[in-house]
Amino acid sequence: MSAAARMQLLAPRNVRLLSRRRHELLAGSSGAGPGVRSLTSPPLSSSSPGRALSSLSATRRGLPKEKMTENGVMSRAKVLTIDTINPTVKKVEYAVRGPIVQRAVELERELSQGMKKPFAEVIKANIGDAHAMGQQPITFFRQVLALCSYPELLSDNTFPEDAKSRACRILQSCGGHSMGSYSASQGIDSVRKDVARYIERRDGGVPCDPDDIYLTTGASDGIVTMLKLLVSGEGATRTGVMISIPQYPLYSAALAELGAVQINYYLNEDKCWSMDIPELQRALDEAREYCNPRALCIINPGNPTGQVQSRECIEDVIRFAAKERLFLMADEVYQDNVYADGCQFHSFKKVLFEMGPEYSETVELASFHSTSKCYMGECGFRGGYMEIINMDNEVKAQLTKLVSVRLCPPVPGQALMDLVVNPPQPGEPSYDSFIKERTATLSALAEKAKLTEQVLNTVQGISCNPVQGAMYSFPRITIPEKAVKEATEQGQQPDMFYCMKMLEETGICLVPGSGFGQKDGTYHFRMTILPPTDKLKILLDKVKEFHQKFTQQYS
Repeated sequence: MSAAARMQLLAPRNVRLLSRRRHELLAGSSGAGPGVRSLTSPPLSSSSPGRALSSLSATRRGLPKEKMTENGVMSRAKVLTIDTINPTVKKVEYAVRGPIVQRAVELERELSQGMKKPFAEVIKANIGDAHAMGQQPITFFRQVLALCSYPELLSDNTFPEDAKSRACRILQSCGGHSMGSYSASQGIDSVRKDVARYIERRDGGVPCDPDDIYLTTGASDGIVTMLKLLVSGEGATRTGVMISIPQYPLYSAALAELGAVQINYYLNEDKCWSMDIPELQRALDEAREYCNPRALCIINPGNPTGQVQSRECIEDVIRFAAKERLFLMADEVYQDNVYADGCQFHSFKKVLFEMGPEYSETVELASFHSTSKCYMGECGFRGGYMEIINMDNEVKAQLTKLVSVRLCPPVPGQALMDLVVNPPQPGEPSYDSFIKERTATLSALAEKAKLTEQVLNTVQGISCNPVQGAMYSFPRITIPEKAVKEATEQGQQPDMFYCMKMLEETGICLVPGSGFGQKDGTYHFRMTILPPTDKLKILLDKVKEFHQKFTQQYS
């Protein structure tokens, strides 16, 4: 046997012996004298950087501390603790799924275990999840998605031909003719073209370039992506973003996570939650003292306030953004949810272009839509899009790069978005049933919006503006001073105290207004109008009864 071969055979044993010897030396158990050092020790020099480093505490070196357990064994502390996580994450709050909702889940579990409560069920009116509240999906949408998910069904004669043709068109646009494949990062090309045609129809012929369309994972994904592009600077140059108060907590949460500056402008509750230009100017002027305001966010129709902005208001906002050089972000996910007489949805893009080149060629705008709201209510599919207007070409390239990092939006969500913007047409087999289902859903929502406003306004101490659109009411409530004091002593906001008591006594889960923002000294709650009409009536009666009892208790 050659020397080299023998060395190979002996190598494992030599390594084991060396490792054992090293362990003994490191542990100080070899019996060697004081002059014997660890195999890995640096030279014994007073100027040794290794010795200097070892003399530092574990904390100062950024290492986890060791802790002594009950049985006397040293255990290493966690690398990631509440003190070492990204500090901006701790600033993120999302009231729609906050502590009150967590308690509602606990109560549901306790009820299922047979625990006695003063109610038979928990009614979650905290979130705009239409199908969870009993709204039925649109048949045509689900048929096409079923066909796309399981193409063998294309030979099944129970599916209408227009559903089959839609499914085939979508599958032909997918890699390998499968919804399980990745798409282009910006979204499936044919879907973006359909979205562009939809926008042109909606806006009366205003041109739309498919290359300006980005398909997204719900509207939230697009909103956060745009905020990432906008946020920059430090200190007084840090980006500020203007958001409405009350607001949808996605905005405050995203800004907190990105370390941006939140600039609050207040909607006018006395004028049905309208936007006021003087209030926008006040908020902007004050913010310029400590940050660099760069963007203005609008939710229309409003969440949580349910208002529909007039065309005149939208024109004023566009002029304001142009004058103050602000990037506009228009959250328009409730654009089909308009109920009040005299109200109409106007897209910011349409108004922008109808105001002429002075604005249409200069004002930067991103608008957002989703499959989660309107008559669809398909929250779980996470489909959506954003359209960008007047974006710098170099910035657009960076946007495309940014969205490519997350590979692509969910392909089933893209397919659903395609069906929303390209539904059955007159003369196609599914058209009549589609129109019937769509109309029934929107009519029921309009009826429930009116019912909610009417019932709440019969309660002394509750004042509710008309629910002009969207899916929520945001009534103002009077909380007695005695209850405010008790809430303060418990470290709670008064409306959180109110809503938590309502949950514990009635099983109704609402979101306190403090989670959305409100003027000091005012209190509100947000309630969806989504439960079926019979359950909504029960809910409203319970709210009425609770408020009267609560007021009496704390008066």
